[in-house]
Amino acid sequence: MKWFEKGLNFDRWILVTVLALAFFGMVMIYSTSSVLAADRYHDGYYFLKKTLIALGLGLGLMIAAMRLDHNRLRVFGGMMLFISLLLLLIVFFFPAARGAHRWLHFGPFPFQPSEFAKLAIVIYLAHSLDKRQEKLGHFWSGVAPYLAIIGILVGIVLFEPDFGGALAIALLSFAILYTAGIKLKYLVSAGLAGTAAGLFFLTREEYRWQRLISFIDPWKYAKDEAFQLIQSFLAFGSGGLFGVGLGMSHQKMFYLPDAHTDFILSVIAEECGWVVVFAIIIAYAVFLTRGVWVALKSPNNYSRYLAMGLTLMIAMPAVINMAVVTGLLPTKGLVLPFLSYGGSSLIINMLAAGILLNVSAKRYQG
Repeated sequence: MKWFEKGLNFDRWILVTVLALAFFGMVMIYSTSSVLAADRYHDGYYFLKKTLIALGLGLGLMIAAMRLDHNRLRVFGGMMLFISLLLLLIVFFFPAARGAHRWLHFGPFPFQPSEFAKLAIVIYLAHSLDKRQEKLGHFWSGVAPYLAIIGILVGIVLFEPDFGGALAIALLSFAILYTAGIKLKYLVSAGLAGTAAGLFFLTREEYRWQRLISFIDPWKYAKDEAFQLIQSFLAFGSGGLFGVGLGMSHQKMFYLPDAHTDFILSVIAEECGWVVVFAIIIAYAVFLTRGVWVALKSPNNYSRYLAMGLTLMIAMPAVINMAVVTGLLPTKGLVLPFLSYGGSSLIINMLAAGILLNVSAKRYQG
């Protein structure tokens, strides 16, 4: 059986964009984390070393996925979804970190199952929606089973608790369902029910509710719930058009908590300026545009749903993260794909990009 292919013509815009973001991310992860790493681990290269390992593994998986016929992944969709659910349950048997059960710890390398769950749900839905296309017009026999699966997946992630991860999986899944032609009224109804459940979840813990309230008037809560957001504002304001210089950020000096993760764009704005931030926005826009184009030009429904899902899996968290650090959305734990520190996110996103590139090669062949 021919699993790997040769002589494929990949979408160069997607390939160059992913590599440029990933390697620029290495530079900024070191710049944003070196002071913290030296203080906490007595090694300024601590986070960079771990990210380089993740990047090496991610590049290997991306290259393999570029050559692997994406149609071969069909048979693994259900298995991957089952494994992701199992891993999401296993995390509750591991010690909590910062009050949350989000990681599986294998020595010095933690793994976040919710990142794998995003890829699993994309591949599963792409295959299943293609096979059950004729039933998608009926709610109970066609739509309800998918909503139940998504609800279980989102519910487990929400219980970790990981509100950002749950939101990303829900939005991603609904986008694929809509792409497959499921009626908007079903998705809106399910979305309203999910929103009500999410608000109930937020009100169960005072700090989550306060975080939502502080988003409305962050300066009022500048010393507590909105502290991180205010520090992000200061970073953006300090950077100006061209920045204060690479490595010269003041906010990363223990003002902006964990600047190398969710709020790395704030330090990029401070050190490199708005010019580089605009370039990053353009890079994600190029990735989104080319990914959607690949989906629209795909030769069959499975490839179309897969390409759209993989594209949004990367582009959607990027949009949400950029909105969060600029105060357009409440703070939630979503990293900036390819740029933020996070081995699980980097590896899975590189793998997803490789699969998307294989779909793009099929388009060119057609």
